[in-house]
Amino acid sequence: MIHATRSLVVAAAIVLASGCSGEMKGSASDGSKSASSSGVDLTGAGATFPNPVYTAWIHAYDSVAGVKINYQSIGSGGGIRQMQEQTVDFGATDGPMTPDEMSKAKGGPIMHFPTVLGADVIIYNVPSVTQPLKLTGPVIADVYLGKITKWNDTRIATLNAGANLPASDIIVVRRSDGSGTTFIFTDYLSTVSPEWEKTVGRGKDVKWPVGIGAKGNEGVAGQVKQTPGSIGYTELAYARQNKLQYAHVRNAAGRFIEPSIASTSAAAAAAKLPPDTDYRVSIVNAVGPDAYPIASFTWLLVYQNQPDAVKGRKLKEFMRWFYANGEKAATALDYGPLPGNLSQRLIARLDSIQVGGTK
Repeated sequence: MIHATRSLVVAAAIVLASGCSGEMKGSASDGSKSASSSGVDLTGAGATFPNPVYTAWIHAYDSVAGVKINYQSIGSGGGIRQMQEQTVDFGATDGPMTPDEMSKAKGGPIMHFPTVLGADVIIYNVPSVTQPLKLTGPVIADVYLGKITKWNDTRIATLNAGANLPASDIIVVRRSDGSGTTFIFTDYLSTVSPEWEKTVGRGKDVKWPVGIGAKGNEGVAGQVKQTPGSIGYTELAYARQNKLQYAHVRNAAGRFIEPSIASTSAAAAAAKLPPDTDYRVSIVNAVGPDAYPIASFTWLLVYQNQPDAVKGRKLKEFMRWFYANGEKAATALDYGPLPGNLSQRLIARLDSIQVGGTK
């Protein structure tokens, strides 16, 4: 309920900021009615990571364009599977599709469109610790490998001099579903821990050495919130909205960085995208001195060839709208907005989507 209420408030702000009038409502470039017989124009499914900001955009766009969009926050793995089966009009993922996953899509080539930037944060429930914990990638990896099992372990205590660390067990919480948030987290751990890369690796769904499973960012946040002594990972917005403690993590420059909009944007600023990029890129452990190390793009998945001309046009119009208007309010929900030049590149890239056989 917290996420939904805050998203609605932000949605209203987007409508005001975009300067769109009620005259646009109910109109569509193809001349058709704005809502289908089922009351929904477009359906999407996937990542829980960006769900709060997508909810805000969808409500705001409905207010200005009269287009009904139903987005189901089921996890990146589920979103990819539904895109492969063509049961939704668009998908969403926090981990880019692999070539094998893309080859199994029934509708042909799938394009990745970055929407916002987000950060995976290390949340924990240790009431005796009043200051943010400082953690390194190798320490986090060893907690999730089951090699560090107590909160007062020497490796944690050394990083946090003066902290009142209990001698109790660390209760590890991780995702139970296929998840782009998990992909970001395991991509990072694979980058900073050779043992993790060798024994577990990166992926949306991995064979966890230890831990209690919970579904979605919501589930992990809820499990940690109600379990003293627990640790987990979730998207920054969920940690803040649930008022959870989260760690400062040492980056590639050796600095302990608080996860924030600014430090997430700093990670993106360090990424160098080639002109011919398909945007399936990783920005974890970025080299910038102010970069938060567990940061990533999140992507909308769109078929390059849209067989339904009405839906294809509505999807492109929605995407063009949120790149022009939605990015301005992403910060209100703790997401990093895309740089303006990147948003313009992505708006231009929409022209490469074919609708009803034509661009």
